[in-house]
Amino acid sequence: MTPGHLQIVVCAAGPAPDVTTLINTARQRSWTTAVTATPHATSFLDIPAIEELTGAPVRSDYRTSPGTRRSLPTADALVIAPATYNSINKIALGLADNYAMTTIAELIGRHIPTVIVPFVNTALATRHPYRRAVTNLRDEGIHILLGPDHDWEPHPPGTGNDRRLTFPWTKAFEIAARHAA
Repeated sequence: MTPGHLQIVVCAAGPAPDVTTLINTARQRSWTTAVTATPHATSFLDIPAIEELTGAPVRSDYRTSPGTRRSLPTADALVIAPATYNSINKIALGLADNYAMTTIAELIGRHIPTVIVPFVNTALATRHPYRRAVTNLRDEGIHILLGPDHDWEPHPPGTGNDRRLTFPWTKAFEIAARHAA
């Protein structure tokens, strides 16, 4: 596995504080990382710790001053995890209503290998909009860790905390890195 750069987008869901597992997994394989967070995800994260670990600022908003240049690092792969019901639907529709969604839309448009790891309960996963979004994203070549092949399924409502410890961070990196090669 050759080293590369992994762009990570974190959404506001239970496993978000554990994104350091993904960062450390990538670092152990000589990959660099950067984290972008959805606006609500920032309250889930220990931003100073992540910035120290990655050596890059956690981005969650557009540039703050006119003289600041916005640029995405050259990414070899993108992992969106944990991905919420709302974010998965937005991504499938191509909505770019915040910095994280714009980042995702642009990287997918650049054909950067993308892995999405949903963190959705069974009640939401049965909804037609969600099922269509998953199908449409897969049709676009996005890798979604979901279903028996990935040993990752939606959880019953109210049991998200129980599933946090088994979130497939390492598997997400392995799939992203394999497709980046």
